[in-house]
Amino acid sequence: MRRREFPSDTVTLARYLLGKLIVRRIGRSTALARIVETESYVQGDAACHAFRGPTQRNRSLYLRPGHAYVYLCYGSCWLLNVSSEAAGTGSGVLLRAAEPLRGLSLMQARREHLRPRDLCKGPGRLTQALRVDRRFDGIDLLSGRELWLAQDGVVVDDIGVSTRIGINRAVELPLRFYVRGNPCVSGPRRLNR
Repeated sequence: MRRREFPSDTVTLARYLLGKLIVRRIGRSTALARIVETESYVQGDAACHAFRGPTQRNRSLYLRPGHAYVYLCYGSCWLLNVSSEAAGTGSGVLLRAAEPLRGLSLMQARREHLRPRDLCKGPGRLTQALRVDRRFDGIDLLSGRELWLAQDGVVVDDIGVSTRIGINRAVELPLRFYVRGNPCVSGPRRLNR
């Protein structure tokens, strides 16, 4: 992906990332998955980690668009976000789900009991399958060597919109986007129509 083609508006970026690829290289192995679900966390949003201003934990949200913001959620799983606004503005897009395309054995190494379509179904599973943790916080996802975003020309036409999942503030905002009909999308059926 070229930085000049990368949207610098959070909601636009959340929609733009649908159908794009997340690539993870470990040694000589590569895992590849198509992003099928995202959520926006915008400036002034009470659910955004940057709502109260910059901290040591959320500093990566304030980087220019395209950087990883990785944090531990409820002490149990890592979540991967993409910084989305001009440097100094804390906003981002959570990668909620992806469709595994290549490197299934690499993704299943930690989750062998899951069906392939469930390996990256949800933000915690996505990071487990791709072995993403805090050491990736702050990396440039447009020029990474171990983890990066890519595209292969796929365009998503049928985008669903719903409220976000798993939060307790600003729940009513329609800032979750997904590829309608994709079996790898997470969340309850009532939100995936």
